[in-house]
Amino acid sequence: MFVGVYERQLDERGRVALPSTFRGELGEHCYLFIGDDGCVSIRSVASFDEQANEMIEQVKRGEASRNRQRAFSSSASQATIDKQGRVTIDARLREHAGIEPQAAVMVLGSLDQIEIWEPEAYRVSEAAGQDEIAGGGR
Repeated sequence: MFVGVYERQLDERGRVALPSTFRGELGEHCYLFIGDDGCVSIRSVASFDEQANEMIEQVKRGEASRNRQRAFSSSASQATIDKQGRVTIDARLREHAGIEPQAAVMVLGSLDQIEIWEPEAYRVSEAAGQDEIAGGGR
């Protein structure tokens, strides 16, 4: 499980250092892809494969469109975690999340995946989630 939130900085190559607590669960490789609500998502290879297979089945059952499947699969890229624990977020994914080169980002655990957010967008999402927990967002 991935939990916690960390502020990080992208370097000049678009790399971000993942928290050490996240690295062990990911292994040497992971997948980055368009995440829900305007973030970049990261999953382990096994978790990504499971999600991809689930989407294939949803398309077969008519619960998801092929367009969604195409957008999901074409946004995904396999990444290697370097010796410093960094992954590279490509320009398309950064654009999706509104993350500028060399910008601050929020890296958070979302139980089954890691999410990378532009800080202000994360604060808005976090406030909405906290409101739901407090009972105001039913």
